[in-house]
Amino acid sequence: MIIGYLSMIAFASIQLHTHIPLLPLISVISIYGVINTLSWLKLRRRATITNNTFFLQLLIDVTVLTAILYFTGGSTNPFVSLLLLPLVIVAATTPRHYAWAMAVITIACYTLLMFFFTPLHKMGEHQSSIFDQHIVGMWFSFLLGVGLIVFFVVKLADSLRAREQTINDAREKALRDEHLIALGTFAAGAAHELSTPLATMAVITKELQNEFTDQPEISGQTQLLREQVERCKQTLTQLSARAGQSRAEGSSIRQPLDSYLNNVLQQWRLMRPEVTMQPQWHGTQPAPQIMADDTLSQALTSILNNAADASPQQIEIIGDWTNQQLQLTINDRGTGIDAKTLAAIGTPFVTSKKEGQGLGLFLAHAVIERLGGNISIDNRTGGGISVKILLPLTSLVIGHP
Repeated sequence: MIIGYLSMIAFASIQLHTHIPLLPLISVISIYGVINTLSWLKLRRRATITNNTFFLQLLIDVTVLTAILYFTGGSTNPFVSLLLLPLVIVAATTPRHYAWAMAVITIACYTLLMFFFTPLHKMGEHQSSIFDQHIVGMWFSFLLGVGLIVFFVVKLADSLRAREQTINDAREKALRDEHLIALGTFAAGAAHELSTPLATMAVITKELQNEFTDQPEISGQTQLLREQVERCKQTLTQLSARAGQSRAEGSSIRQPLDSYLNNVLQQWRLMRPEVTMQPQWHGTQPAPQIMADDTLSQALTSILNNAADASPQQIEIIGDWTNQQLQLTINDRGTGIDAKTLAAIGTPFVTSKKEGQGLGLFLAHAVIERLGGNISIDNRTGGGISVKILLPLTSLVIGHP
């Protein structure tokens, strides 16, 4: 708008040889430029503005346009129709009372310009040609008004669509959080219900082991049962911690990134000893120090389990990191996923397994996104799935709320 004002003033003064008060016009436009610069700087610091602030900005636009019209013929200036533009913007974006207020203000400005204005004078020519110029000016003003209104309405429509998409994303996130809360509540209840029978089993297996010390075969089997029971108890303890009852003891341990990844793989190999896999680590050395996160470990374990279920003999994990970001790629050579399932994977109860529920990948997605990262899943050429995890290390280096 500022460039347009300056261009029309220059055109009227130089090309049309119209006598207009340049000093007051330049002063008004300069003040307008300062106000717009301050508004732009304020908007950079704050992503959203209130309706009152937005209305005030448009009110400044109307005031400046009215002042320019006052010095350039008032209501006889064909560009007086530009007063409609702020009204269109207000009517399209703000509540009704703002639109009515702007309508009253623009009508008042137009009315005042009918009685108070600086007449335009043609330098060195007869006044009979003024009316012809006025007609041409009205035509050009109409074209300019249509162009500006279409431009601003399209921009507003794009902004409204973007806001609607933001609202939809927030609604989906809230729905996902509800699922997580429900799963956390269920996990806490299950951990509480299973703790008593597991404690009973631990006591009985210990007594059986003591009773059959003279029979190595039975004693060995009893020892195996005790170890499995203890493992179940540890899993329930971690489950309770992730459900919010307590914080796991190892969650505040600080260690190098490569050591953390090796520890996760070591724990996973205890559960899946039949799987053959050699990790490939590439990154800066020494590796950045991170805070070990149990939920991230569980997310990686879920993804590794999915890969092992699909292709126990051909799994590869590739880690590449800098001081700011970790990229993990987990590849398998299974049967892959059809396009429909691939588009919906990561949501609850969507899975390609016959007996799965899709909760593992759902929780993995939630954990990675909570830490500021993202997961992408694609079919590999030649069969199988490739899971890529991009994770900024800032949340792990300084901790994450």
